[in-house]
Amino acid sequence: MAAPAPVAGGGFHLVAGRGADGPYALDVSPEKAGWGYSSLRILELPPGGQHTFATADSEWIVLPLSGGCTVRADASADGAGDAGVPAGGTFELAGRESVFSGVTDFAYVPRDAQVRIESRAGGRFALTGARCERRLPARYGAASDVPVELRGTGSCSRQVNNFGAAGVFECDRLIAVEVLTPGGNWSSYPPHKHDECRPGEESELEEIYYFEIAAAHGTEGLGYQRVTPSGRGRGTDVLAEVRNGDAVLIPDGWHGPSIAAPGHDMYYLNVMAGPGEKREWLICDHPDHGWIRATWPQQPVDPRLPLYQAPAGDPR
Repeated sequence: MAAPAPVAGGGFHLVAGRGADGPYALDVSPEKAGWGYSSLRILELPPGGQHTFATADSEWIVLPLSGGCTVRADASADGAGDAGVPAGGTFELAGRESVFSGVTDFAYVPRDAQVRIESRAGGRFALTGARCERRLPARYGAASDVPVELRGTGSCSRQVNNFGAAGVFECDRLIAVEVLTPGGNWSSYPPHKHDECRPGEESELEEIYYFEIAAAHGTEGLGYQRVTPSGRGRGTDVLAEVRNGDAVLIPDGWHGPSIAAPGHDMYYLNVMAGPGEKREWLICDHPDHGWIRATWPQQPVDPRLPLYQAPAGDPR
C-alpha cells in the first residue's frame, strides 16, 4: 500500500498559501509532513508586530528573509545549555531588505524554551527547526561569519550561504543553507540523494525546499523542481513549477535539478535533519548524471556570481 502524502491534501509540492496555518504563511511540522525531524515556518509580521512560540522538542534558527527583528528566548526554570551556559538570551537581528540583497544575521534558540519575535518595521522570517535531544545555548549568528560558497561552474553555477551548515554553526540535528541560482541556471545538480544511512558515504536526511523567485520587468518569476524515486521510502516523484512562497518536501529520492527561468534569479532555503548519530551532509550523486562534475574544471563560474558577499564585520 502506498504511503500517505504529507500535509493533508497538499502532496509534496505546497503552493504558496496551501501550507498556511494560523500566524504562519507556511507551517511544515514533522506531524504534517509525516516524517520524524524537519520543520519550517514562515512568519510574516506587520510593523510593530510580535509573535510568541514554544520551541518544545525542537531547536530553531530564526532567519530574516526581509526586515529585522528582536528575538527573545526564555529558558524553562530547569534549563541550561549543555555547557552550563543559560539557554536564554535577547538578540537584535539587523536582517536584510530581501533574500536577493545580502547575507543576514540570525538567532539560534534551543528546545524547551519560550521565544518572542518582535519587528518594529515588520518583515518576513523563516523559522527553521529540527527535533533534537541536546539543549544547546541560545546564540547570535553574525552575517559576517556566514561562509559564501560558489558551487558548480557554467550553467550549473550557484551560490550557497552556509549559515547553518554542518561544521559551520553548531546545532544538534538541524542543517540549513540558502542557495541562489542566477536566471537560466540549474542548481541541485547533478541530482543527488541522502535517504539512507551509509556511514562515511551518505546521510539520512529529510529536506524542505522553500522558494522565492525574483520578479523582472513587472513579471512574476518561476522555476522548476524535480524529484525522482530512488527505490527507497515513499517513492517521491515531483515535477513542480515553483513560484514565490512555494515549498517542496523531500522525504527521499533523487532531487534536482532546481531550474531558474531565464531572467529570474531563484532563491531556495534548504532545511534538513535526520536520525543519524553524526550531524553531517553526505550525498550520493545519481549514477546517470554524476559525470557532469568532471566537466566543471574546464568551465568558468558564472560571472554573475556571487550575487553578494557576506559583510566584512558585525553591523551591530
